[in-house]
Amino acid sequence: MAKQGAVIILQARDLEKLQLAHKKLENLGTKAHYYSTDLTNAAAVKTAAEQIIQEVGLPDIIINSAGSGDWLSLKEANLEHYEATMASPYLATAFTCKIFYDKMQTRGHGHFVIVNSAACYFAFPAATGYTAARWAMLGFAKSLQADFHGSNFRVSLVNLGKVSSPYFTNNPTSEERIPKIADYLVPTMTETQSGRIVAKVAVKPKNIVIRPFILSVLVFLNRLIRN
Repeated sequence: MAKQGAVIILQARDLEKLQLAHKKLENLGTKAHYYSTDLTNAAAVKTAAEQIIQEVGLPDIIINSAGSGDWLSLKEANLEHYEATMASPYLATAFTCKIFYDKMQTRGHGHFVIVNSAACYFAFPAATGYTAARWAMLGFAKSLQADFHGSNFRVSLVNLGKVSSPYFTNNPTSEERIPKIADYLVPTMTETQSGRIVAKVAVKPKNIVIRPFILSVLVFLNRLIRN
């Protein structure tokens, strides 16, 4: 997207990582801006949105890719775990979509890309918070698509398999608990591969994308044999 001349706006909580990403984009000759924002805080998201619109302009495409949370069983998790896993990604995505959608009303069009985990189609043991949050993302995206039917607003849901990213460094237990057959059948994607998938969908909206392709086959089979 940057190579195609898009102006990139980055939002995340970690200022240092934002600055590093911003520098990489600038080195590519990309016009980019960054805003340190706690996306799980509705007031913070609203303040940042107003600042973005004033300083850069109203975005055409919103890409939601927030996510956190270790894979824990009901026995292992505490109450705060469930609050945190629902706050990000679900509430962060809902807040961002709602606040920018309200700002887009006068213009009358916009595109929301929701990046999710393919865990939203399955039920894994020892992932009671993570999986529930991903199912919430699936429900939210499909509800938005129903809301926007017949309008000039689009919602694209991108469901990805395992991506080699810092997520697994920060949550080592999660990687250990991915079913072995999934690791065997579904290739791990790089961040570059997943980024290209999201960028393609951002430019050419699609209701649902599941990648890698073998994962879409497994999702279909799971629907057939579900109890």
